[in-house]
Amino acid sequence: MDKCPFCNILSGKLEGTIVYQDEICTAILDIQPINPGHILVIPNQHIPDLASLPPDTGKQLFAVGQKLAASLRLSSVQCTGVNLFLADGKAAMQDVFHTHLHVIPRFEEDGFGFTFSPRYAELPTRDELEEIGFHLKEALKIVQKQEEQN
Repeated sequence: MDKCPFCNILSGKLEGTIVYQDEICTAILDIQPINPGHILVIPNQHIPDLASLPPDTGKQLFAVGQKLAASLRLSSVQCTGVNLFLADGKAAMQDVFHTHLHVIPRFEEDGFGFTFSPRYAELPTRDELEEIGFHLKEALKIVQKQEEQN
C-alpha cells in the first residue's frame, strides 16, 4: 500500500485536507478538483475496487457523501447541485485503485459534464433489454451464492 496516495494520506506520509473522519472512512479535498470543494470519501482500509467493498463500508461512504453534499450547499462554496461519482476500474476512469466516492459541487455553466457515445441515441429494443436483463439476473444469482458462501 506504500504506493497508494490515499493510504499515505491516512498514515500521515502525505498531506491531505481532511474534512471528515470516522472509524470507517475519511473525506479529503481532491488536489485536482473539478470544482472548488470537490471531496473524496475513502475507506480507511485499502479496498481497491467496488467488488471488494464490504456492504457496511459502502453504506457509510454514501451516507457520508450525502452529508457532505448537504454541507456543500450550506457552505460558501459555489454549489447549486452535486454529483456523486464512483469509478470502478480503469475503463470507468478509476485512476487511484483505492475505492473512493467523489462528491462534486456543481453550478450552472461550470464547464464539467459527461460525454455520451454516439450509440447513446440508439435506443435498444425491448427484446435486447430483456436479454440483457436475463443475463444480469443470472450473474446476480452467482454473486448472491458467493456472498452466502463467505
